[in-house]
Amino acid sequence: MSLPSNSGKETTDPVTHASDTNKPPILIAIDGPAGAGKSTIARQLAARLRVPYLDTGAMYRAVGLLAMREGLLPPYSEGQGKRLGQLVQRHALDFRPEQGGFRVLIDGEDVSKQLRTPEASEAASAVSAVSAVRRALVPLQREMAAKNGGVMEGRDIGSVVLPDADLKVFLTAASDERARRRHAELRGRGVEAAVAEVLASQQKRDMQDSSRADSPLQVAAGSVVIDSTQMTPDQVVERILQELERRRAKPLDTPGGDAVKSRNHGRLAHDSGLPVEEERF
Repeated sequence: MSLPSNSGKETTDPVTHASDTNKPPILIAIDGPAGAGKSTIARQLAARLRVPYLDTGAMYRAVGLLAMREGLLPPYSEGQGKRLGQLVQRHALDFRPEQGGFRVLIDGEDVSKQLRTPEASEAASAVSAVSAVRRALVPLQREMAAKNGGVMEGRDIGSVVLPDADLKVFLTAASDERARRRHAELRGRGVEAAVAEVLASQQKRDMQDSSRADSPLQVAAGSVVIDSTQMTPDQVVERILQELERRRAKPLDTPGGDAVKSRNHGRLAHDSGLPVEEERF
């Protein structure tokens, strides 16, 4: 397999669909905690590979936005949980992978920008813990991936949604660095928030995501764990491309061609308290 070279410019080539070639679609799963850079890396990687960028976080944010609009606030009762699951059926949710992005429409309304607020982020974490919501969205996520392949990012992609992905990556970074990145992202969108406030919100979400009963955030077996604290996005993307090239060059039934074996079993992923079975870079 020959990977597209990095010209230093954002590609304007159309997204490659599985039906355009005879090759099976590439599936890459990227998981990690809030602020680890999953969206940035997934978008750049998808552009380099010319495959769709699949943002599952935006899907949960959409349900969270619907919940807020209907006055459903956490902690959710059992009855409210059922109502949350029904929202996916009652409303027309349109998820559109596009070159360099991921648009979300609710009943024809483009809510993509509304999904990037701190409130939407917290709502996404809350609704993602509801089993009824996950049961409604996971099949849609798998359907998108099966159609044209792509780079899918979230918190349970390698462990639940796409356990047989060509490559599973767990992306992490030190908590203060993740908060700094998130703060800069919010300021870039005109959202003012103190770094301490962003850090506190991030720590709350880390706890919610890693402790929920249904599909908690964890390092999936066979994942490559990348600590990006002192890495640029380009460096992370290059490392993932190198690993993808290495794996696709080996048959899956040969030694070393399947899931990466644990070198440091039981070690914790950087600052997340998550058990690791990985190869760290």
